[in-house]
Amino acid sequence: MEICGIDEAGRGPIAGPMVFAGVVLLKDIEGITDSKKLSPKKREELFEKIVKNSIHRIVWIYPDEIDEKGLSFCIKKALKEIKTNIKAGRYLFDGNSNFGIEGIETIVKGDLKVKEIGAASILAKVSRDRYMIEIDKKYPNYNFKKHKGYITKEHVELIKKYGFCDIHRKSYKLKELQPTLF
Repeated sequence: MEICGIDEAGRGPIAGPMVFAGVVLLKDIEGITDSKKLSPKKREELFEKIVKNSIHRIVWIYPDEIDEKGLSFCIKKALKEIKTNIKAGRYLFDGNSNFGIEGIETIVKGDLKVKEIGAASILAKVSRDRYMIEIDKKYPNYNFKKHKGYITKEHVELIKKYGFCDIHRKSYKLKELQPTLF
């Protein structure tokens, strides 16, 4: 029975898209695991192998849609798109919620346990990281190529200095950016 592994990158950052990937591997590929456990160089190598040896779908959800419709809606939308466009016997999503999408099973730390989910985590992370490195050229003041839109001390300081740009998620409320009331 073919397994479609599903994972995402970019749920937590305050800037940039959320990227989902669904992957059915057509052959075994050595070295696949949770993308966070791999070096950027190894992720890039595996990305190319996975793309060539899989049926896959990458779904992009941009900050304006996350702000307008909310995180849960966007996650459901991405899961539905993957399930509609990739035919498999089982759909396994990394995490503990299928967001109400029938036929999607969840596995906590699935990217470590199931190669197809690990492969999806690599496709999602590399795709998002490439985007953030590229968008850094448009918004050099924010150093997106370094922190990839995640909430780091440096990123918060740059937002305080320059304000939000087009790829920031304005619906995310950070206490570090709220005015102090005495």
